[in-house]
Amino acid sequence: MKPLLPRLLILTAALAATPAFAQSSDRWTGGHVGAYAGSVMDPDDNGDRILFDTNLDGNFDDTVRTGAGADAFSPGFCDGQAQGATPAAGCKGNTGGADWGFRGGYDMQMGTWVFGVVGEYGMNDARDAVSAFSTTPARYTMLRKVDSVAALRARIGMAFGADSENLVYATGGYAWANIENSFNTSNGVNTFTNSGDSDASGAQFGLGYERRIGDMWSVGVEYISTRLEDDEARVRTSGPAPATNPFILVNPAGTDFARSDEDFDLDSVRVTVSYRF
Repeated sequence: MKPLLPRLLILTAALAATPAFAQSSDRWTGGHVGAYAGSVMDPDDNGDRILFDTNLDGNFDDTVRTGAGADAFSPGFCDGQAQGATPAAGCKGNTGGADWGFRGGYDMQMGTWVFGVVGEYGMNDARDAVSAFSTTPARYTMLRKVDSVAALRARIGMAFGADSENLVYATGGYAWANIENSFNTSNGVNTFTNSGDSDASGAQFGLGYERRIGDMWSVGVEYISTRLEDDEARVRTSGPAPATNPFILVNPAGTDFARSDEDFDLDSVRVTVSYRF
């Protein structure tokens, strides 16, 4: 993901190239409404795994063991969607996709400096999965995707050009998201209960370039990084099954699953269009 930032800076400089900085102007002062569309990059594959709470004490630091005491998940884990019941079948990596939504805000220009606030509501197609393999053999996959995301950010930038028509800016603030959680497995013996959708929140920041088109419109490009903390997803594994089943061996009520990586990090590049008034 990191190479995106220098590329965006180069793109911003190229788009914004102009012979002189603006003098005093208030061209950017006022409200605006608009939309954005772009692409979110593939979420990081950073060694995520599934953790277990076999005694249901709320601490995910247990090892699921067979009746003979062996590690029931010794085949391991993968950061993606398992394609079969064993690691040899491979895993499908995490995916990004379209990123779109609506936005509105207000800017105030003071000399060449522009200060503002922007609010957004949108959706994207980013999907992030983690899978585990048991000795049965069987696969277990926890999958999450962003259902919707809202953000409120401040921004500060500098206007330049003969008529202050260009703006480069930095932006940062708070983001909230609704995360859709799902679970699938090839284990047909145990019962699995998914905790369902969850809410996540965190920081959002980025860089952008915007250009005025006539008196009422502006278009731009921006890089936005969203860092969400998503720690609510749980899967409860229970019977019916023999008492020697690894998932109910410690506690007959079952075993809970959770992700080791509570961060859901997304990076996107967008184009923007705004009506200004």
